[in-house]
Amino acid sequence: MNTKPFPSWPDVAPRLIAVAAGRSPADTVIKGGIWVNVQTRECLPGYDIAIAEGRIACVVPDASYCTGPDTEIIEAKGRYMLPGLCDAHMHVESGMLTPAEFARAVIPHGTTSMFTDPHEIANVLGLDGVRMMHDEALMQAVNIFTQMPSCAPSAPGLETTGYEITPEDVAEAMTWPGIIGLGEMMNFPGVTNADPKMLAEIAATQRAGKTVGGHYASPDLGPAFAAYVAGGPADDHEGTSEADAMTRARLGMRSMMRLGSAWYDVESQITAVTEKGLDPRNFILCTDDCHSGTLVHEGHMNRVVRHAIACGCDPLVALQMATINTATHFGLEREIGSIAPGRRADVILSSDLVTLPIELVIARGQVVAKDGQCLADCPHYDWPDGARNTVHLGHELSARDFEIAAPAGANTARANVIGVVENQAPTRALKADLPVRDGLVEGEGAVCQIALVERHRATGGVVNAFVSGFGYQGRMAMASTVAHDSHHMIVVGTDREQMALAANRLAEVGGGITIWRDGQELALVELPIAGLMSDSPAQEVSARAMQMVEAMQACGCTLNNAYMQHSLLALVVIPELRLSDLGLVDVRSFELIPLLEPAS
Repeated sequence: MNTKPFPSWPDVAPRLIAVAAGRSPADTVIKGGIWVNVQTRECLPGYDIAIAEGRIACVVPDASYCTGPDTEIIEAKGRYMLPGLCDAHMHVESGMLTPAEFARAVIPHGTTSMFTDPHEIANVLGLDGVRMMHDEALMQAVNIFTQMPSCAPSAPGLETTGYEITPEDVAEAMTWPGIIGLGEMMNFPGVTNADPKMLAEIAATQRAGKTVGGHYASPDLGPAFAAYVAGGPADDHEGTSEADAMTRARLGMRSMMRLGSAWYDVESQITAVTEKGLDPRNFILCTDDCHSGTLVHEGHMNRVVRHAIACGCDPLVALQMATINTATHFGLEREIGSIAPGRRADVILSSDLVTLPIELVIARGQVVAKDGQCLADCPHYDWPDGARNTVHLGHELSARDFEIAAPAGANTARANVIGVVENQAPTRALKADLPVRDGLVEGEGAVCQIALVERHRATGGVVNAFVSGFGYQGRMAMASTVAHDSHHMIVVGTDREQMALAANRLAEVGGGITIWRDGQELALVELPIAGLMSDSPAQEVSARAMQMVEAMQACGCTLNNAYMQHSLLALVVIPELRLSDLGLVDVRSFELIPLLEPAS
């Protein structure tokens, strides 16, 4: 691992002072641009930026006094010079890429700082997996800060993970150089009930002077939410309404508004600023989850900023929400998030603040992307065999593993059904009367079958249930080892034989996503690292992911980014119904409930 740290401000202060005073030439000067000052929310034309040692020495109308014969000149040509974009909350694993390849994908979109929570790999490989992600992150040309995962399992007693995170793990991670804080505290009932383990993790983070991430996925904004905020989480990205955003900000949290591949929560919340007039400094933009197809074809934080502007937000306010607000929240406003002396020289050149074309990207004083092409070296961690061999089923599965027995003598059965909601993380708790054939309950119409296959300890366990909303037709199945957050294997299908074929295929290749129809594989995305990520280039992974999307559509699914919905069906901390290796979970009450209701 490249462990050479980026020089601190005090380390290079003498040089910065010398350049700003004109006693030493700058390494680089960006000439003749419009300075987008997110400190004051101004656009100031006719400025130069002088850079030394990877940091900004000064921003002045004419930097010729600190320009020498060896100074590199970058002509802004009247374009906007804005700070590199920051993603305040995200999961690298959701891109199906390692940190190196994720960085390669997003650098051309102007993202120069990321705050990542690798709790996906923590569920599979524990603290060792977090360290691997942390170490590869530190090798990159951009700023990738790691949050130590807080909840593995996310809901103790309701799921079984490959590994469990302890307060001792959190305390150890707080000593690592790239750890910026605690990842999203998903066990919100644990915090509101003062669970000693959750409070110990929060305390270890606060004692280290770092930020506690939040995750409050409940519509209840009464005493339960007040108790959660009192417990210490400093931000939250699970809001879906204007009231959610306003309440979080009023209680001193940062309201993180997300636009991911499938989460469209900016438009419904940004009215707290655009219409209600709340101070925007406590509002932050983020992505949470973006798969590789979105990154390659649509963008990253530039996409989020454009969307916020399209929702009526002032462009400069939207940029603040993706730069200085994020930096301030994590205590890094003297390092990143603005174009000002001493800060890391993370600068974007763009010809328009509304459409935001990313024409040149500079990170730590080096040109890392131009006209959509990544120019940075993105070195890989040497992932060990243990990280590449994580799918253990115990035995080869057959159609019988996916049978759901009906009550004796029943012709129909009333089932609790997970209802998928397009473009939102929450599901609905539905009920359906389903037919019984040969003693087995069958899906019908919009309702098909879902199964969670245990893959960490080779127990051979399969838990079956029903899901509605995908629109699948014919004899098909889709299986994935990306199943937030326990990351067992989730299989959704209309035919038990196809479900077995899909599950066995993923065991064969070491994890990923596969779609089968009529005995044939339509698409395969291999994710050999922890069953979550590929170290192949983003373009290649994206191409396979697009084939996956096309295969889902060929099987009848018309939902936007339905893969993201599929991947969350086991996330037992977001209402209303989810599936775990222990059974069907009602997240409204945090209780296991029966799949089939007794006959009335």
